[in-house]
Amino acid sequence: MIAPKQPRFSTLEEAVSFWWYKVGNVLSQVHPKLSSQEEALQYIEELILLLLSMLCQAQPRSVQDVEERVQKSFPHPIDKWAIADAQAAIEKRKRRNPLALPVDKIHPLLKEVLGYKIDHQVSVYIVAVLEYISADILKLAGNYVRNIRHYEISQQDITVAMCADKVLMDMFHQDEEDISGFPLMDEEPSASEEQTYYDLVKTFMAEVRQYLRDLNLIIKVFREPFASNAMLFSHHDVENIFSRIVDIHEVTLKLLGLIEDTVEMTDEGSPHPLVGSCFEDLAEELAFDPYESYAQDILRTGFHDHFLSQLSKPGAAFYLQSICEGFKEAVQYVLPRLLLTPVYHCLHYFEILKQLEEKSEDEEDKECLKQAITALLNLQSSMERICSKNMAKRRLSESACRFYSQQMKGKHLAIKKMNEIQKNIDGWEGKDIGQCCNEFIMEGTLTRVGAKHERHIFLFDGLMVCCKSNHGQPRLPGASSTAEYRLKEKFFMRKVQINDKDDKEGEYRHAFEIILKDGNSVVFAAKSAEEKNGWMAALISLQYRSTLERMLDSAMLQEEKEEQMRLPGAELYRFATPDSEENVVFEENVQSKSGIPIIKAGTVLKLIERLTFHMYADPNFVRTFLTTYRSFCKPQELLGLLMERFEIPEPKPTEADQMAIENGDQPLSAELKRFRKEFVQPVQLRVLNVCRHWVEHHFYDFERDGQLLKRLEEFIALVRGKAMKKWVESITKIIQRKKQAQANGPSHNITFESSPPPIEWHLSKPGQTDQFDLMTLHPIEIARQLTLLESDFYRAVQPSELVGSVWTKEDKELNSPNLLRMIRHTTNLTLWFEKCIVETENLEERAAVVARIIEILQVFQELNNFNGVLEVVSAMNSSPVYRLDHTFEQIPSRQRKILEEAHELSEDHYKKYLAKLRSINPPCVPFFGIYLTNILKTEEGNPDFLKRHGKELINFSKRRKVAEITGEIQQYQNQPYCLRVESDIRFFENLNPMEDKAEKEFADYLFNKSLEIEPRNARSLPRFAKKYTCPLKSPGVRPSSVRPGTMRHPTPLQNEPRKISYSRIPDSETESVASAPNSPRTPLTPPPASATSSSTDVGSVFDSPQGPSSPFHSSKLSLEQLCWDNPQKGNGFTGGDHRQLLSPYPPRLIRQRTPELSGLPLVLRSLHR
Repeated sequence: MIAPKQPRFSTLEEAVSFWWYKVGNVLSQVHPKLSSQEEALQYIEELILLLLSMLCQAQPRSVQDVEERVQKSFPHPIDKWAIADAQAAIEKRKRRNPLALPVDKIHPLLKEVLGYKIDHQVSVYIVAVLEYISADILKLAGNYVRNIRHYEISQQDITVAMCADKVLMDMFHQDEEDISGFPLMDEEPSASEEQTYYDLVKTFMAEVRQYLRDLNLIIKVFREPFASNAMLFSHHDVENIFSRIVDIHEVTLKLLGLIEDTVEMTDEGSPHPLVGSCFEDLAEELAFDPYESYAQDILRTGFHDHFLSQLSKPGAAFYLQSICEGFKEAVQYVLPRLLLTPVYHCLHYFEILKQLEEKSEDEEDKECLKQAITALLNLQSSMERICSKNMAKRRLSESACRFYSQQMKGKHLAIKKMNEIQKNIDGWEGKDIGQCCNEFIMEGTLTRVGAKHERHIFLFDGLMVCCKSNHGQPRLPGASSTAEYRLKEKFFMRKVQINDKDDKEGEYRHAFEIILKDGNSVVFAAKSAEEKNGWMAALISLQYRSTLERMLDSAMLQEEKEEQMRLPGAELYRFATPDSEENVVFEENVQSKSGIPIIKAGTVLKLIERLTFHMYADPNFVRTFLTTYRSFCKPQELLGLLMERFEIPEPKPTEADQMAIENGDQPLSAELKRFRKEFVQPVQLRVLNVCRHWVEHHFYDFERDGQLLKRLEEFIALVRGKAMKKWVESITKIIQRKKQAQANGPSHNITFESSPPPIEWHLSKPGQTDQFDLMTLHPIEIARQLTLLESDFYRAVQPSELVGSVWTKEDKELNSPNLLRMIRHTTNLTLWFEKCIVETENLEERAAVVARIIEILQVFQELNNFNGVLEVVSAMNSSPVYRLDHTFEQIPSRQRKILEEAHELSEDHYKKYLAKLRSINPPCVPFFGIYLTNILKTEEGNPDFLKRHGKELINFSKRRKVAEITGEIQQYQNQPYCLRVESDIRFFENLNPMEDKAEKEFADYLFNKSLEIEPRNARSLPRFAKKYTCPLKSPGVRPSSVRPGTMRHPTPLQNEPRKISYSRIPDSETESVASAPNSPRTPLTPPPASATSSSTDVGSVFDSPQGPSSPFHSSKLSLEQLCWDNPQKGNGFTGGDHRQLLSPYPPRLIRQRTPELSGLPLVLRSLHR
């Protein structure tokens, strides 16, 4: 007989490495709103491989073999839960694949590794066990991550969470002394720092979520066994122990829901969410009143004795112990402390209300908070009276009175506390406390029974440290080198068992036993029953915390399965159609930071459904959708779909409800209540939220279509329900404000920290408008007024003018008015500069004009007006100007160097410009050309629709990429210039250098004029009379009056912008997956294009000049024609309007300049090959 082969685990490890990312599917099941780092998932894979190795070492041939191995190897109670999951998986496997991990890929690998054929059911069983453990680890790590208010799980998070879990530590580290897994001082700063209103709200929401978990633990884990055994515990007994805990749970859920809705509906421009009304509404309803009767019941004299009498009933101890190992002890010691949590939390409400009132910046919110405080005064006085009578008021964060670790309070404080304790203990050996513990629990003096020595005990979540007092030494932790305590022994909490000693009168009175793994034990005794209860509560919590948490998770999961929410059928409600690859596709292996799946493509109905999804809010999706929806849906259609989404029919009644209706009753089943609360209300709220964002940030849709606004106003007027009332009022106020602003016209009243600099005047003085021109006005003021004008133009451009390249299409005047205005202004200003130069015939004067324009460029640079800088560069590089060698020879070398440096901004795909933009302080006027180029590349390089199973889905990934670019544009639209508008100098707004000439005629005129003043190959130039009677000397670019603080700017944009991908998105399922774009939280300057980019790419309007590094003293240059109209694309541009639709941006410089192409200004270039 051939001996079976030993498992070749290296082969398995190599083979399994390809499916580690499938663990991400498990994460999406247990924590759908969290994401994970790749290293974290790989670490989970390593742990799974360890378990797989352990299971395979027994060489299992049947399901029974695997089950026995699990029972022997896994600690209790995780063994029975893993087995239950695996058995369920085998049953479900007969109908469909219930597992996230790839059974079909692991099955052949197991056959290879084990060296013999293995039944497929055995593989299913093994994979189910592995998946259960991976889900358990990820759930634990996810809870820890949520507690510290992060959204992404790291490998360190998993290590830290596991170190605090006795069951998992026993499974993976049975023989190791201690595990170093806790971070040292790398968390966020202490929570004791000054908090803003929004910080307080975020912290409070995190506390309430944890408090809800405490309440769920009381109700679903502790209360349920009492309520379900009427033989042992009557309804009256249950009410006496748990009082109105269910009512408190209900009001807590309601409060959290209101606050979450408020935060979700808070506008970006608001200083903070206004949560005062949430407290006021509940206070007026007397919703917090259950806390008073609860406190009276829990804190009444004799409560504890009555509680113990219930546990002393015949059969009670056996019943509780049968539920789970340690459950009886948890009920006896942990539950009484846990029942105090609502009392402390209610007292915390009064504190948080005062703090919010102090920090609130909104008068209406402040008034709501005052009203809430007033309404709760009676409750507050009652609670304080009850507490003062029956117990000492303790801090909310006191460890002995809470079940869960409070990582959210700040790792810094915990580490500091543990370090102080360790410094105060002589003879410490081994790793620091902070490396194997997460928090300090409590300390006190206990007597070691037998030796009768007193020991000072420090209890941490991972260690119990027993010390002897150094007599006569003052206790000044950290202040003296002399420690107060001397180490005697320490116990790792995961390696001991806690045993209660019930001897009421003898040696073991008030005692408990620490049982070590080697069988030895230590007995400690407290001085009183109350003191013992405190120690046992903490020790039993640590001992069985992970077990109780798993019991809670299991109970909540079971409840969720039993209470599946029924939705109306798709025939009644189109948005209830189940997800499938025919209607929605998500980005693979990509999630947002909040864990929300990212949509790649979908039908318009599915996009609307996810826009207003009942399970979560996605603010980024709302912003992107409202920015880009016009490329696939008209505004009237969108409003119609939102109204349809809002009107949700109720599902058909159940048989029981139908019978009740037939009998004349009007039942409201729990299922229907849940449907209204968890589906209808969130969806309707999010529809209103979309409407609010729409009117706040995209009101131009309603300005262009009065009927659209009328429909919206009629719709929100019909919305009913108290929960919706304040959001309807919010939308109505925004509409009124927008209408008022529309009637009043744009406001230029902006308040700055410092006063703007005075207007600079040169030869022309205020009011002498007939004398205003390039040489009589101050170059500083020309640059300032042009910068103000161009900043207004830039800031007026709306995202909707860019999405879908609508500025190149037939309805461009309607869809992109502000962008076209900026393009035309830039073209006109560039041509005006050219015209000023070539119409100045006298060489000396012409050199002065060129020098003056370069001075304007200098001021543009100081003002970060990159658009203006490149306008000047474009004019200087134009055919009529660039050839004027004699003129440029007259320009001082310093100014020529300035012009060369400005020219270099556009070289190498604008590399220097992009670096400069990242480093400057706003305000600024960015160069719009790069954005237009990148939008065109994205629009033309990616399909509008993706084909899936014969269906065309809207390619939303493409829209997201475009929205990222428009998002960067908007980042620079927020900061205005601290400069004065001089209305007389705003004549630049109406420049018309071409006058009545046609485009080609004017271009020929400029070039011929250039030939006239500087003929080709002329050694000496013709003499011309002087044009100007005024002095040519420049006033310079230094302000005549420099005052401190007049040109202050905000902090520079330090964050390096994220890169944007413009790769083509595949249009079928057989092509590669598109990478997910980043959210434009910071300015997203596009990266320079590759110098070796293919010529088949969509032609860029704004490619870098490919000529000499300097525009001077180089060989003659030519230029490409730029034209936006492309007959094949049907853009609808014709004849005389052609110039105004051309790109106004610097061209590529080409060697060889020919007169045939001189008919176009250099600023215009071709968009197509």
